[in-house]
Amino acid sequence: MRSPPVSLIRQLDTCRLLPSRFADQEDSVLSPLANNPEHLKDLFDLDNATNQRLAAERGAMPGIGIDELVFGVPNFRMVNAAYAYPRPEGSRFNTGARGAWYCSFDVESALAEVVFHKIVEYSEIDFFNDTVNYQVLMADFSAEFHDLRTAPGFKACLDPVSYVASQRLAVQLLERGSMGIVYPSVRHKGGTNLACFRPALVGNVRRGVAYTLSWSGSPEPAVNLASPLKKKKS
Repeated sequence: MRSPPVSLIRQLDTCRLLPSRFADQEDSVLSPLANNPEHLKDLFDLDNATNQRLAAERGAMPGIGIDELVFGVPNFRMVNAAYAYPRPEGSRFNTGARGAWYCSFDVESALAEVVFHKIVEYSEIDFFNDTVNYQVLMADFSAEFHDLRTAPGFKACLDPVSYVASQRLAVQLLERGSMGIVYPSVRHKGGTNLACFRPALVGNVRRGVAYTLSWSGSPEPAVNLASPLKKKKS
């Protein structure tokens, strides 16, 4: 498969939606499960033994080297987790061996992506009664990415239901040192998505607003602003 052209992408305020329960908090998400400090320590030990992000940060994941991960910058754990926790079947531009940082140039496209995958998930169990909170993670990018937005011959990589061609392209580009792929959103017409292959390029990660997605019997959810972005005091 030939490679798509490369474009310099300088995009601020990209949006990635993360389930709020996975967003970093002052208190560990394990705290409510513990009866006392000793119990909490046991839970931490168990979690650490099976934590893929920590394994990657120790250099124990074959899909990504410790030299590629980031440390000491705000929200670095969430950046590393994006690469350490791929779906077993992979996503559009990554296999199950290594994740990527997926984001959108606008929040509407990011929401459309999440809603689509949640609908698929609920359709499999025929259950559309749930409420989920999502935190927007914003990030800035300035790098050269392979660009599918106007490149002919890559229609199969934007197949709405199959990731076969897109994963094949991603593996090829990753082996050639690609920084990632910018591509038109398949779920939101006119939207643009980015799959960044390199953790070091995910810059200035910070929290945006939060959303609540609620299903009440039908596939289409109600989407509401859960919390506004707090302004810093001057």
